[in-house]
Amino acid sequence: MNLRDTHSGISLVTATAVVVANMVGTGVFTSLGFQITDIHSGFVLMMLWGIGGLCALCGAMSYGELASALPRSGGEYNFLSAVFHPAVGFVAGWTSATAGFAAPVALSAMAFGQYFQSVIPGISPLILSVTLVWIISLIHLHSIHTGSKIQNFLTWPKVLMISGFVASGFLFGHRQPISFTPSAGDARLILSAPFATSLVYVMYAFSGWNASTYIVSEVRDPERNVPRSLLLGTLIVMGLYLGLNLMFLYTTPMNQLQGQLEVGVIAGRHLFGGSGGRLIGGLICIVLLSSISSMVWIGPRVAMTMGEDVRVLQFLSRKTKQGVPVAASLLQLVVTTILLFTATFKVILIYVQFTLILCSFLTVLGLLVFRFKNPDLTHPHRVLGYPLTPLVFLGISGLMMFYIVKTTPVESAAGLGTMLLGLLIYFISPKMKHRS
Repeated sequence: MNLRDTHSGISLVTATAVVVANMVGTGVFTSLGFQITDIHSGFVLMMLWGIGGLCALCGAMSYGELASALPRSGGEYNFLSAVFHPAVGFVAGWTSATAGFAAPVALSAMAFGQYFQSVIPGISPLILSVTLVWIISLIHLHSIHTGSKIQNFLTWPKVLMISGFVASGFLFGHRQPISFTPSAGDARLILSAPFATSLVYVMYAFSGWNASTYIVSEVRDPERNVPRSLLLGTLIVMGLYLGLNLMFLYTTPMNQLQGQLEVGVIAGRHLFGGSGGRLIGGLICIVLLSSISSMVWIGPRVAMTMGEDVRVLQFLSRKTKQGVPVAASLLQLVVTTILLFTATFKVILIYVQFTLILCSFLTVLGLLVFRFKNPDLTHPHRVLGYPLTPLVFLGISGLMMFYIVKTTPVESAAGLGTMLLGLLIYFISPKMKHRS
């Protein structure tokens, strides 16, 4: 297997790195503290992460088949345009271009600012977050080759460091009085509203399993390597997430984690003292750097692909000689900067999560429609366990959307409003016409 990224496309290793980097970010180091507020069973908490991983894996395999059959950059924009209608694809692309990547970049940058304070106190988290996003964006504006090298450099060492953190926790930590075997009442907890609500945070931590579908056109042999990267990346992250959360619960008292955002630093301090907390804070900063870099890289490819199809957005398709979509990249940078200055972490999280789940739900539903419309079409990758695999994803995603709307109607309405605005723009603009 060729590991180098050349003008002919990026390798399977780099495509997998993009998936891993997109997934491993703020969620796994920030959400456990909120889950423990309502759920105190070790078995149920681990079930949360297991179900989240299963859902992500089913989604990744479903997207892999669509990417194999429809090999073009753009993710949901490409898939939904081809399967349903260009208007549906445009709404998904509009959502990605305006919030789908800019908001997660802002979330990761906010978390980076907070965690960096645990390493070097006294620096403004906001100024640090904005500066970081601008520096990484400028690096990726240089060339695809530079971006791929930076991504590999940031991603694979962080996988090793997280694995080392997990191993050291079990080696040097002291077991807490918590059971990870099922007990009476666990079934009721799994069917409860707090479990469903917590699953929303878990699925945010797993979001990014579809990352390489946004850069299909830049991957070598995309019909084979994009599905492989989705599967490999998701499996790697499932292992990391289950290990991390098991270690957090095994080594750190629940009352110290409950309601806390910086669970990674708290666990590090409990394991290794104050210096250990700073060390883990530094590790998490490296993790977030990789996540931000990945989203800054792939996000503009959606707007770029839209610009190739929609005349009024043609300016977004302009690329430098090195293949970088400069206008689309700058648009995402501006939106991210605005979010950093105007919104809070929780509001952005809930707002973006509803729209991301809805777009993914429609895309996996699109696989069922695509199979029905093209029963004899052959391509290198088909979903294992079809149709159960996409149906599992649709069931879990549908449940999450129901609870998001029920518990946070205002933020959900804002997300839906963003999507409807995109649909309105598609239909009322006299200059908007697909070239195809």
